Amino acid sequence: MPSPEPLRLCTMVNRRLLLAFACSFGGTASFYLLLSVVPLYATTVGAGDVGAGLTTAVLMLATVAAELATPWLIAVLGYRTAFALGLILLGGPALALVWSSSMAVILLVCFIRGIGFAIVAVLGSAIVALLVPPERRGEGLGLFGLVVGIPSVIVLPLGVWLATHTGFGAVFVAGMVLAVAGLPAVHSLPGRTPAGDEGFGLRNPALIRPAAVFAATTTATGVVVTFLPVATGAMAPLALLAQAATGTLMRWWGGRLSDRHGPARLVVPAILVSAAGMIGLLFLPSPVAMLVFGLGFGTAQSATLNLMFSRVPESGYGTASALWNLAYDTGVGLGAAGFGLVAAQTGYPTAFGLTGVLVLAALLPALLDARVSKTALRSQGVSE
Repeated sequence: MPSPEPLRLCTMVNRRLLLAFACSFGGTASFYLLLSVVPLYATTVGAGDVGAGLTTAVLMLATVAAELATPWLIAVLGYRTAFALGLILLGGPALALVWSSSMAVILLVCFIRGIGFAIVAVLGSAIVALLVPPERRGEGLGLFGLVVGIPSVIVLPLGVWLATHTGFGAVFVAGMVLAVAGLPAVHSLPGRTPAGDEGFGLRNPALIRPAAVFAATTTATGVVVTFLPVATGAMAPLALLAQAATGTLMRWWGGRLSDRHGPARLVVPAILVSAAGMIGLLFLPSPVAMLVFGLGFGTAQSATLNLMFSRVPESGYGTASALWNLAYDTGVGLGAAGFGLVAAQTGYPTAFGLTGVLVLAALLPALLDARVSKTALRSQGVSE
């Protein structure tokens, strides 16, 4: 008979894991608090729409570049010191915006904060994977997904509200405080893992295949967050809430399912449900379609991340996390950019349908990965 839910969580969540959650929550909240506020600030100082877009572009460019370098940083500094550095880079530069309205300063702050966020994001999931038992890694990562998903649902709109009611300066200070508040807890995080193959994930097909599958679903996410408000008008807030809430919840529930059934078995269903949600925008109310998409996308997040961790030793957790985060951010960026070009020629409904077809195309690498994995297990004499 399964144990009650509170007892299950108590057997997994300990002091070190709670502190890791707190550090990651503060860093992620700092990131989302300023994510929409900084572009808004740029428009108020005369940068216009181009300047506003440039702030986000620089932020994400720095994030993607730093994600590639984070496994090397772990090898040099260890988890604890690298995480502290990430929090400092994420929080400290926000104060510069209190005293300067120069566009050069704004872009420099975005660049440095992007590096900090990459370090925090990559190390957060890797540290959680280290701190939870392997047989409950999916649930632990899913719970971590809940913790870092809350800021995207609540703190992102809160930042804009605070900026309009209290002024930009207060929001920038709050962004700094949220990030650096986790520094005292960093000493409880893991230090180093045994030397291994950190940094070689880009040449590891066992990681590249699930990362490519995940990137296909994140392209749809980039489309949703960028163009759904334009395409659906008044229904957009409810649709975005449905997508964010179900996606966040499914990261946890999907993690539990992956512990029970294996993460590989969830990848194909996650692709199918995600694609159904995007294609559903053609004939369903957008909140319903986005609820379906959120179910699939949240499951895809849990399944692919847990699958990648299961294929490397502890020394490779940083590499697996970096590659997964890289797939996330790259997919979102490419989805937003590519959809705009397609929609200009076809209109929004057709472009949404084509996005769903693109997600379905991820079935090919997913099925290939499943076949290769089964062959590898059989060659090692391991039953499925």
